[in-house]
Amino acid sequence: MSGPQPFEPLGPPPGLEPGPLETPQPLLPPPPRDPFWGYPDLALFLGLLVASVIASLGLVDLTENIFHIQFQAKVAEALAAQSLAYLLSFGALALLFRIHYGRPFWRSIGWISFRVPPFVVILSGASTAIGVAFIGAFIRTPTTSNRITEMLEDPKSLMLVAVFGLTLAPLAEELVFRGFLQPLLVRTLGPAPGIIAAAVPFGLLHFQEYGNSWRHALLISLAGAAFGWMRHRSGSTAASTLMHASYNGLEFLAYFAQQKETHHS
Repeated sequence: MSGPQPFEPLGPPPGLEPGPLETPQPLLPPPPRDPFWGYPDLALFLGLLVASVIASLGLVDLTENIFHIQFQAKVAEALAAQSLAYLLSFGALALLFRIHYGRPFWRSIGWISFRVPPFVVILSGASTAIGVAFIGAFIRTPTTSNRITEMLEDPKSLMLVAVFGLTLAPLAEELVFRGFLQPLLVRTLGPAPGIIAAAVPFGLLHFQEYGNSWRHALLISLAGAAFGWMRHRSGSTAASTLMHASYNGLEFLAYFAQQKETHHS
């Protein structure tokens, strides 16, 4: 008789033998979030904006008292305070981008070259102004006495407002609404809803300026949606800023022509 046989472990069934060891694939990093900021950053920026407005009003008043500078019109004082508020708030946002995220301000906010020809952008702004004027006539937008019309009564104030409305105002408003707010809303809601959602607070911002007229706020919201479309289509806040400035420029030309006709009649 043969002795006990040594134990032999059962192997895998035929055809299931283990193959050569596979090298594990490295995990791919998640795609970068676009935009990289979030709603807490938006809340922080709004707080910084309010603080900047308060600080700028105080600094302008302090400058007047210390250096005995008397602005020729309240318009100049208001525009100086508004410009300083923009500088402070955007400076704080640039620091947030650089320190917290390690990103540059201008490129992050969409200030890049655009492929759309500049004359198309300018024509789009003028066309938007004409379209908004027709809609305003259709919904019978009232001509109200408001903060804007009061600023335009004095010739010197009119020139200050015109220069501001063609340069710093469209730049700052586009950086806030189309550069910072709209990409965040588009990421959350999608392109069309995000563009509209960014245009609504843009219109409401001007609600009080135009004598609490909902029609004026609606028209400005429609213009903001057009600027937002340009921002989304071109990928550039510079394009929407140029379109915004063109829109304002045609409105100022129309106002100048109306004033000239009024004086001649």
